Amino acid sequence: MALSSIITGFARGEPLKVGDSAPAVTGITDTGTSLALADVYAKNTYTLVYFYPKADTPGCTKQGCSLRDGFEALTQKGVAVIGVSHDDVAAQKAFKEKYHLPFTLIADHDSNVIKAFGVPNYPMTSMAHRQAYLIKDGKIIYTDYNGTTDKQADTILKVLAEQKN
Repeated sequence: MALSSIITGFARGEPLKVGDSAPAVTGITDTGTSLALADVYAKNTYTLVYFYPKADTPGCTKQGCSLRDGFEALTQKGVAVIGVSHDDVAAQKAFKEKYHLPFTLIADHDSNVIKAFGVPNYPMTSMAHRQAYLIKDGKIIYTDYNGTTDKQADTILKVLAEQKN
């Protein structure tokens, strides 16, 4: 593999940061339908968009199950949860069904959403780096550039508790 190919995985720009506008991109859900993220931002007090490397792998399962287990508390705080990876629709659907994930997963096979957020891939792979973005009023209000896997829901609930509404 040429060095230029390896570098391309990192050349998507910097990940978004607190204060940046959240991308108004459209992705394909685990049901195969289009979802405009701007619509999700507009309908909810908060939107958590989290990125994970690969469906049904240990860390990604822990992260998804953390958000599943904290889903009721997150929903009560007005949070919509959207998970994103490079996996195809069938893999996302199977992952969602297997672990009873109550939120939408985006099958970002074309990297449209991943690139819009500036999420890098892990070196020499097509797997997105684990990251999470909390959005309010179309702006990023919190970033987690390492994804807290089995504590992702707790981390977001703690951030929400610290917010001044």
